[in-house]
Amino acid sequence: MFKPEGIITPILTTLTEDEKFNEKEYRVQINRLINAGVNGIFPLGTNGEFYAFSKEEKIEIIKVAVDEVNGRVPVYAGTGCVTTKETIELSKIAKELGVDVLSIISPYFVGVSQDDIYRHYSAVAEAVDLPILLYNIPARTGNNIDYKTVAKLAKYKNIIGIKDSSGNFDNTLKYIENTEERLSVLAGSDSLILWTLMAGGSGAISGCSNVFPELMVSIYKLWSEGKIAEANEAQKKIRPFRNVMQMGNPNSVVKRAVNLLGYPVGPAREPSNCAKPEIDAALQEVFKLYK
Repeated sequence: MFKPEGIITPILTTLTEDEKFNEKEYRVQINRLINAGVNGIFPLGTNGEFYAFSKEEKIEIIKVAVDEVNGRVPVYAGTGCVTTKETIELSKIAKELGVDVLSIISPYFVGVSQDDIYRHYSAVAEAVDLPILLYNIPARTGNNIDYKTVAKLAKYKNIIGIKDSSGNFDNTLKYIENTEERLSVLAGSDSLILWTLMAGGSGAISGCSNVFPELMVSIYKLWSEGKIAEANEAQKKIRPFRNVMQMGNPNSVVKRAVNLLGYPVGPAREPSNCAKPEIDAALQEVFKLYK
């Protein structure tokens, strides 16, 4: 079964100024990231603003991603929806479109128990014959996928791992230490990439790799070469940018940063564009550190 590893980019969704999908620039960004050495392209993650698009728009975005990647790296598609029925429907479409892996966020907005989460993922795993990566982001979903639930879900061989964006390293450790060894645990918080790798994780889904792809890739490469001190220096370099991300909706700040680097990736869909003078000024100061 497929094993996710390395630095995977949850690619931002490029838009025109009137918030329509910009296919041309999306293809540019895919090639920019692959040329920088990322190990996967992930449309419709949090940084891809999955929450902002209709089903029809999501299908168009996935189609373009699969076409432009053209087998060079795996394509992960975010297909998680609030309901199990919708998640299965979109996941089946993603399979038809040729994605390699499904990334499925736990149900959000609706209050759910661990039993509910287990039934949700079980139904998807039984309905769709593709590798599935669970996605834990409790600050946005209102629930944390308990490690015991992940351990139970490991009975489904197409569930291949979990991305942990809890920001709680102890939670990540519980996934690594208390679930099947075959399951990949990926850092979802860019500040924890190296530490997740050193604890037995297999990589990261890195929002910051939209902005600094070579830097984020270097963390994984240096770690894999046993150059831990150098990997730590690369890891520390991302802190100033992470601090600026907290000045607004983090994934909207990431998108604003890519715009300021000279790529016309467009606004984040309102109401969270983060095109503010104070954020721009802080980003410009951060960019000086990377020259």
